[in-house]
Amino acid sequence: MLDTAFPRFLGDVGNPESFTFPVTYAVVPGATPHAIVCSDIEPWVEAFIAAGRDLVSQGCTALTTTCGFLTLLRDRVERETGVPVVSSALELIPGLMARGRNPGILTISSASLTPGHLDAAGVPKAVPIQGVDGSHFATAILENQTRLDAHVSRQDLVAGAQALVKSHPDLDVVVLECTNMPPYREAIEAETGRHVVSILDAVNALHAEHVKKSGSLAT
Repeated sequence: MLDTAFPRFLGDVGNPESFTFPVTYAVVPGATPHAIVCSDIEPWVEAFIAAGRDLVSQGCTALTTTCGFLTLLRDRVERETGVPVVSSALELIPGLMARGRNPGILTISSASLTPGHLDAAGVPKAVPIQGVDGSHFATAILENQTRLDAHVSRQDLVAGAQALVKSHPDLDVVVLECTNMPPYREAIEAETGRHVVSILDAVNALHAEHVKKSGSLAT
């Protein structure tokens, strides 16, 4: 987990009640949203690997993160911890496209989402991107504020998703890059008429895959 102060509503990956199976959390001290989204994350690599190793030592058999921008670290964390890792809903996009879907990305910051992030997740550069830069939602998260207005955030994300669909009416899936966006999934689906996927879909798929293989999974 990033080191955060804002509330984690139901549906947020940082809220354990968002999952139907037990989860264990480890916070990386000092790894604020601004530090990870808006700055160089390389100084944080070892800290996230250490946190992952600690979780694995507690019995966890798969790992995820609470920021989609950490897809840059996924392969290194997976290699160093020896367990499967999903770090971003962006990582769902190659599979969606292989099944003939036409996704678009809703991100907390289009200014910070680089070709490097897309490459790390296997996302073609042609996939459209819409940010909610400067919105209440983005400001509250990136500035790590203690107050996050759910009603205003819902409006921000619906408006962002509507702009994405308006500029690319052929897309049929909205991919929520930010792990704090899933609480607003139903509102986005209702207002855009598009299917919406998030980090929760990636984690649930990983859980189901490993339950099928081993009969149990602690994340």
